[in-house]
Formats: sequence, C-alpha cells, structure tokens
Amino acid sequence: MRLMTVCLVCLIVLSTFQMTESAQTQTPRPPAAVYLLKPAHIFDGDSAQLHDGWVVLVRGQKIEAVGSASEVKAPAEAKVIDLPGLTLMPGLIEAHSHILLHPYTETVWNDQVAHEALSLRVARATNHLRNELMAGFTTLRDLETEGAGYADVGLKQAVNQGIIPGPRLLVATRAIVATGSYGPKGYAPEWNVPQGAEEASGPEELTRVVREQIGKGADWVKVYADYRWGAGGGAHATFTLDELKVAVEVAKSAGIPVSAHSSSTEGARRAILAGVETIEHGDGLTPELLRLMKERGVALCPTLAVASGAGIERKKTVFKQALDAGVTIASGSDVGVFAHGDNAKEIELMVAWGMPIVDALRSATSVDARVLHMEDKIGSVKTGLFADLIAVEGDPTKDISALRRVGFVMKDGTIYKQ
Repeated sequence: MRLMTVCLVCLIVLSTFQMTESAQTQTPRPPAAVYLLKPAHIFDGDSAQLHDGWVVLVRGQKIEAVGSASEVKAPAEAKVIDLPGLTLMPGLIEAHSHILLHPYTETVWNDQVAHEALSLRVARATNHLRNELMAGFTTLRDLETEGAGYADVGLKQAVNQGIIPGPRLLVATRAIVATGSYGPKGYAPEWNVPQGAEEASGPEELTRVVREQIGKGADWVKVYADYRWGAGGGAHATFTLDELKVAVEVAKSAGIPVSAHSSSTEGARRAILAGVETIEHGDGLTPELLRLMKERGVALCPTLAVASGAGIERKKTVFKQALDAGVTIASGSDVGVFAHGDNAKEIELMVAWGMPIVDALRSATSVDARVLHMEDKIGSVKTGLFADLIAVEGDPTKDISALRRVGFVMKDGTIYKQ
C-alpha cells in the first residue's frame, strides 16, 4: 500500500512538471493584425451612392469599424493601407462555379470527366482557386465536382487551413441526377461508365443520396430537374415532383438548401413547386413561372456568360422577364465552362442586357450573400462582417469594367493582392 502511494505521488509530480514545462515552451499566439484601409471611395454593397472620405478598420478576420476618417479611431498598431484612386467594395461572390472543370475550348466535358485523372483535376483546381481570388472573387458556391467525387470538400479544407490560397467555398459535392439521364455518353450500352454526378431513382434512393452527400460535407444539395435525354435529344424533366419534394424535405431537415439545374419549362415548374431555393440557368422559364418564383422567394442564377448561338436570344428574353417580374437574381456564371478568373463577364452581361449597374453590383455582393444565407458574414462593407474586401480602379457604379481592374484583395483580413 505504501509503495502504491509513493508511485501515485511520483506520477502526480511528473505530470505537473510536464504540464509546467509545456506551458513554458508554448509559443504565445501573435496579436491579430490591424489594418486601416484608406480608399478614395467605398461601395458598401447596398447603397447606390459611393462613400467618399470613409475608411475601414480591420482587426483579425473581421471589419471592426467603417465610417468617415474623422470618426474611426485607429489604434497605434494599425498598419495604414493607402488605396488612392481606388474604390473599396465587398469581395465579389460567384454563385455558380465548377472549380474542377477547365474551359471546354481546351477539353470537352466528356473527356474531362472520363479521361482526366482526379489528381490532375485537383492540381488544376488549385490554380483555378488562386485565379478566382486574384480576380476579386472571395466566395464561391461550387455546384458539383462533375465526376471528381468529393474533391471539392478537400479543396475547401485546404483553403480553410491555409494550405492553398482561394475563395471561401460552399460546396455541393457530387450533385444528383436521375438514373440514365447524365453522362459521359457515347459508350457501348454494356459498359457501366462512372457518371459526372450521382444517380438516384425513387424516394428511398434520393433520401439515401441526399443524406450521404450532406454527411460527406455538402453545404448545398444540387439536383438536376431536367437534362438532355429522352425523345428528340432536348431537355426533358427527369425527377417527378414527388421525388424532388423528398429531396428538398430531406435536405431542409438538415438545414441544407437545394438548387436545381433547369433548362426546360416542366423541369423548372416541378423544382419551384418542390421548394428549391435557386433555379440554375432557367432557359425554360415563362412569365407565369417567374411570378411563382417571386411569390415563393426562389432566386434565379441565369448563367448568362455561357449562352451561345440561338440560346443567346432565349437567355436575353428570360432575363428581361425576370427583371420585370422582380425575381431575385443571383450572380453566377457557370465558370469552369470558360476560364476561371473571367467571372466578371457575367456581371458585365447583366448590365448589357438591361440590369441597372448598381443592381448588378449588388447581385454579385449583398444579394448573393442573402441567397447563400451568409448576409451576416459577407457581401457588405459593414462592422462585424468578415473582412472580405477588394479595391478596383475607377468607379464601378458608373463603369462596370472597373471590376476587371482589381488592385487589392483581402479575404478574412489577410491581404492577397496589393
């Protein structure tokens, strides 16, 4: 008994010594960086008027104060960043990207999915993320990996851990398609070729697939309400209304929103009635469906930048009808189909096709933030939000091409471009 007591005392003393030694050798965490940003103008993400003479105080990851230079008191340790001639604004948000795709002019979709190694695609995606950030896009909603499994989850973790530079990511992982409707195509029917998205049929399979994708890290669930299959090769509805309702109900039970790819009228109708939060592309939308979207608070992500051929006029028509109906329009370009970093093309087309320039800027900042349920974190130059800030040459409220001239990029309070 005495020997056991002596051993116990020795263990306690040794443990205390090790804890004390560890505390003494632990490196203290450096204080959060403090910056005072002094631009010529500020677009706050909402107001139509620029704020002149304003400054932004950043401490750590967040905006600590915004206002006139006479009102914002910066501490002595603040590093002053002068941005003469530049307009400071919220980091741009891309609501429809494919970080694991590269332009179809380089390699067609079928070959990217079926012939490019996952390691090659991830290596490309690392560069894509950097290009997006340097172009001023500090947040991306990435709407499926197109055959690359859950690679978007790993890329998101790599960005969050500071391993690679990139925008903050909201990911949809594999996306969900009706069995037999997707691709790659062109193979002999006896071959079961891995698909660019996850197949499912019926309520039970959809329930399992939605839960599995959420369990593996999906921030959004993406379903294909229609696709190019069936008679005539055009876009036809895939899932039934009841199937889509199940997918939405299961996702919402976990607090996860659902987006729907749709380019047909019937596919869009079913998706809207099922309760999805965003319609992607929307080429088959009608004035009646747009009114229904307005009533139900469903946003349109029109992806104008990928319109081509005869589809251009259809895109223009639907976009104008959506503006007239007052539908919330989220800025999302389908980037990946074209070069990453060229996303401003979408915002330029919104303006060219009739959206007031300030509304287009809002769409790519505060409106996208609301659609993505992140208005309390990003999308505005506002106290308490993350310091996702960019500065552009000129006045973007008068010249949308200013978004092409990004001279300063900060994300989470860290400067990536100056």
